Amino acid sequence: MGTGQEQVKRELLLDGLDCANCALKIENGVKKIKGINECSVNFVTKTLSLHTTSDMDEQVVEEAKRKVLRLEPHIRISEKGKHVNGHVHTHTGSAAGAHNHSHDHAGHNHGHSHSHGKHSHTHDQHQHGHTHEHGSHAGHDPSHTHDDAHAGHSHEHGAGQTKVLLARLAAGSVLLAAAIWSPLEGWAQFTLYALAYLIAGGDIVLQASKNIIRGQVFDEYFLMSVATLGAFAIGEYPEGVAVMLFYQLGELFQGMAVNRSRKSIQSLMDIRPDYANILTGSGDETRRVSPEDVRIGDRIVVKAGERVPLDGIVRAGRSMVDTSALTGESVPRELESGSDVLSGSVNKNGMLTIEVTKTFGESTVSKILDLVQNASSRKAKTEHFISKFARYYTPVVVILAAVIAFVPPLILSGATFADWIYRALVFLVISCPCALVVSIPLGFFGGIGAASRNGILVKGSNYLEALNDVKVVVFDKTGTLTKGVFKVTAIRPEGGRTEEELMELAAIAEANSNHPIAESIRAAWAKAIPTQGVEGYDEVAGHGIKVSVNGREVLAGNAKLMKQAGISYTTPETAGTIVHVAEAGTYVGHLIIADEVKDDAAAAIQALKKLGIRKTVMLTGDAKAVGEAVGHELGVDEVYAELLPQDKVERLEQLEAAKSPKEKMVFVGDGINDTPVLARADVGVAMGGLGSDAAIEAADVVIMTDEPSKLASAIRIAKRTRMIVWQNIAFALGVKAIFLLLGVFGIATMWEAVFSDVGVTVLAVLNAMRVLRVKNI
Repeated sequence: MGTGQEQVKRELLLDGLDCANCALKIENGVKKIKGINECSVNFVTKTLSLHTTSDMDEQVVEEAKRKVLRLEPHIRISEKGKHVNGHVHTHTGSAAGAHNHSHDHAGHNHGHSHSHGKHSHTHDQHQHGHTHEHGSHAGHDPSHTHDDAHAGHSHEHGAGQTKVLLARLAAGSVLLAAAIWSPLEGWAQFTLYALAYLIAGGDIVLQASKNIIRGQVFDEYFLMSVATLGAFAIGEYPEGVAVMLFYQLGELFQGMAVNRSRKSIQSLMDIRPDYANILTGSGDETRRVSPEDVRIGDRIVVKAGERVPLDGIVRAGRSMVDTSALTGESVPRELESGSDVLSGSVNKNGMLTIEVTKTFGESTVSKILDLVQNASSRKAKTEHFISKFARYYTPVVVILAAVIAFVPPLILSGATFADWIYRALVFLVISCPCALVVSIPLGFFGGIGAASRNGILVKGSNYLEALNDVKVVVFDKTGTLTKGVFKVTAIRPEGGRTEEELMELAAIAEANSNHPIAESIRAAWAKAIPTQGVEGYDEVAGHGIKVSVNGREVLAGNAKLMKQAGISYTTPETAGTIVHVAEAGTYVGHLIIADEVKDDAAAAIQALKKLGIRKTVMLTGDAKAVGEAVGHELGVDEVYAELLPQDKVERLEQLEAAKSPKEKMVFVGDGINDTPVLARADVGVAMGGLGSDAAIEAADVVIMTDEPSKLASAIRIAKRTRMIVWQNIAFALGVKAIFLLLGVFGIATMWEAVFSDVGVTVLAVLNAMRVLRVKNI
């Protein structure tokens, strides 16, 4: 930004944000406010994200609230949280005139934000948009909404609104039928048409008038009002009323489709625990509390069927837990005393007592919800294109409609104004860009939701879109392609000794060392290590260990130790660490210890190549022989070994320079020491990164399991999302282009026009929902 000032992120919840065009208007309006560096509106979660500089923060946010209410006065504003350089300061408030006790019955059991006096706790699943000010909502009727301006026209209808709208549609239809088939003529018949029109579409005309007064001319209310009032002006009364009725009916269906897709996305993220059973002082009684009220060190009880509310360590009990909502793994994990447990997983059978290790705000479930819900603030190029397209498209169409209405009658002989004005009105109805503006964000948000259900957190739709263009994938080795755990992979005794004798001597020698290699030898022995007759333990730095066993000197270490003792040894051709063992000056044999390759690593490389990845590269700080052996085993194209962290960044920059600008490069690391490289790549992917806050900060994609094959799943989800998004773009624009031409030539009536607007939107929204059906891809 170049200001050198602290960046503050603020999030406003816009309850009553019911249409995507309104979201677009708010985003475009708020963006122009001085002091706002970034701004984005998420239509799906009804959230306005702002990035401001700290010195102007409060005044800029207040100006943004005023702007929202000027554009859409019916919206109620509350605030989610304030993030300063990663820290969250919860803050509730609303602009003057905004109600801040609101109910969205699309699932209000989750995500409520409480303000108790001065202290406030904000629950992360804000997409349910359900906020209370305690003490202010006594006697509040939850079925009542304050959405007068949009009564009857909303992309998300509550049960009460739906009944009112259906009653209006029925009354309007009866009056229209009476006007058409009754013997009445003249003013009496016109009065019936006018009444039917006002009952069916009065709210649309009212909203259009209010928007025009506020300077918001070109929107769907304006288009429908001009088209239907224009039909009245040229004497097409039945069509004016019928089109408004059909439009409202279509909006009802569209609202239901959008609502269903919102609920589908929310259900993917329905991992937020509602309560925690905390053990009280006596130790055997529990009390139900909010997860936010539990502190580190408290003990909680999770019964069978309950969701684990906070991260912790199992202190008592044994059970199977379902982690599929977090990691996408379908097989339950077995937990016992001492096991780590993640919040958001579901306890399947036994009862667990868990000692809490993280507060709710720092827990796995909070991080996941926060990452997924904030993902939409980073928009894909396609979304930016649609936003710009919609901004210029509607005014252009209105100008074209004016040309169609008035130019042909002036230059064509026999052409009447009534006929060409009617064609222009049809043209206007068809032009509404609603299908694109609603379905594109839904498609991307659905893709992010589907990825999260598969254990992949994508931080923005821009990264989801970027995964489509990935041609080079660079992996770190240890902890990414390999397990990062040393294991004895070969036992090779010599001099007539058995494998067991060699292993026992090595285990005795390594009994007191805390080196990872010593740990792997003890793990491979897996029996009690004899201590009788063992004395004189001596660790020789950089060489190995000397120890006396029943008076005989035992050596275990590298080649340098053998040379120092003058013992001849065998050097195997292998990639791994070699531990030589000698007893009483005689060579007994050697062990080969290597970092184990992950089970799905080779399959992951193959899957990436099938998806069109041109080059796979492995970077490692390990010895060249080790790195090349692992690379060869997995089928990696290029291996660069013996690299320090800064060398990895340098190597990445060389690979970046060698590829074409259109191609994207991914770096996959385990996140602990890879943060500089994760940040440098086009798309940084942290593997199993939930344990590392630095990785979550630096990475663009977080794979919650330790499986490299999930990267191929992420690319497949990205490709499927892009395919569905572009299907919607092509379908919506194609249908509209056909109907626009039919309208100009007088073939399409307003009936077809309304279908091309509302019908296409409903179909596009339903198509966008297909993204969500990606399971274990």
